[in-house]
Formats: sequence, C-alpha cells, structure tokens
Amino acid sequence: MSKGNTTKITDELYAYMLAHNPPLDAVQQELVETTYAQLPDYAGMQSAEEQAPLLAFLVRLVGARHIVEVGTFTGFSALAMAQALPADGKLIACDVSQEWTAYGREAWAKAGVAERVELRIAPALDTLAAMPREPHIDFAYLDADKVNYIAYWEELVPRMRPGGLIATDNVLFHGRVLDPEAEGAPAAIRAFNDHVAKDARMDSVMLTVADGLTLSRKR
Repeated sequence: MSKGNTTKITDELYAYMLAHNPPLDAVQQELVETTYAQLPDYAGMQSAEEQAPLLAFLVRLVGARHIVEVGTFTGFSALAMAQALPADGKLIACDVSQEWTAYGREAWAKAGVAERVELRIAPALDTLAAMPREPHIDFAYLDADKVNYIAYWEELVPRMRPGGLIATDNVLFHGRVLDPEAEGAPAAIRAFNDHVAKDARMDSVMLTVADGLTLSRKR
C-alpha cells in the first residue's frame, strides 16, 4: 500500500497554508484568543483555525439555510458557519454548557449574526430527537462527545435533505483510532468510522484535515 503524497506538515508549512486561506476576521481571531486565555485546559476542543474557512466554504457550497451543530464549545465554528449563512438562515447550536457558550453568544453578537444562531442548552440527543423527522437539514457539523457519535449520526441522517452534508470532526482522534487496546473515545470513534463507511444512505470521504474530518453527503 502506498500513501502517495508524503508531505510533512511542519510549522512553517502550516503557516504557509493558513496564509493562503481566507484569514480569520477580527471577531473570529478575538474568540480564538479569548478561548485560549480563559479556558487553557480545554482550548484544544476548539476547531482548528483552517476549519473555519472550510466550514464557511461548505455552507456556501451546498447553499445551506438550515444548519445543525452538535457540540458548540465557545462558538468558533458556529460563528464561521453563521457568517456564511444568508440573512434568513438558521443555525441550531446544541451544547450543555452555559459557561462555554457564553463566549460564543458574545462573539455572534459582535459579528452581527446572533439572530441566525439558536442556542439550545440541553443534551444534544434530546434536542435532535425533538426536531421534525422529515428531511430538512442542509448542513450539520458533528464535534461533540465521541461516545455518542453514532447516536447523533442516527438522529441526523434521516433529517438531512438529499444532497445535504454532514462534516464530522476528530475522526482520527489524535491517531489513537489505530490502538486496538484503547477504550472510551478512541474505541467509539473506531466504531463510528466503521458505521459511517457502511452506511448506504450516505456517500462519505475521510480527510486528514486537522484531527481528521469526514464529509458525508446524503444520497
């Protein structure tokens, strides 16, 4: 087996890549810095910098008007997606933390997109289960607790409209998906990846973006 391109992503090459992507705007950059300053022990949960323009690009690509995000943290990814929505678009942000999402609320207001984001503080499975069952979601971003990934997936997929897209983060889980002895989150991600690969309802591709990103399109 050959993996083809063997480019090593050095710090310099990573900086070069960021320099050739759309830059973070002032509100996005401030939110990133605030997250690292105020929540240093948890800031690694924030989506990577290059994922913000990628998510915005995907939102525009599919013409999304209805987005669901499972796992919002401090709102960086939600901010990027909400900014890419049309004025009448809506993003349902699912999280359980008032404290962490408060940073997002402030950023969404500063960016002028607060009216596009509906934050629902509750277990995401409850929020998803309460949504209309018919296909209506254009785009979904899954980046929450890993042990429930399959359960979230099974709530999202029936609600995705044909051609709708799910982006799932952390599918490589820091490389620990390769460890057959690893339990908890790595084992859950392994099971999720196998589940997605076998799901005939979706066309999926796994990418080595950040900590691994799977894009899945509803057939």
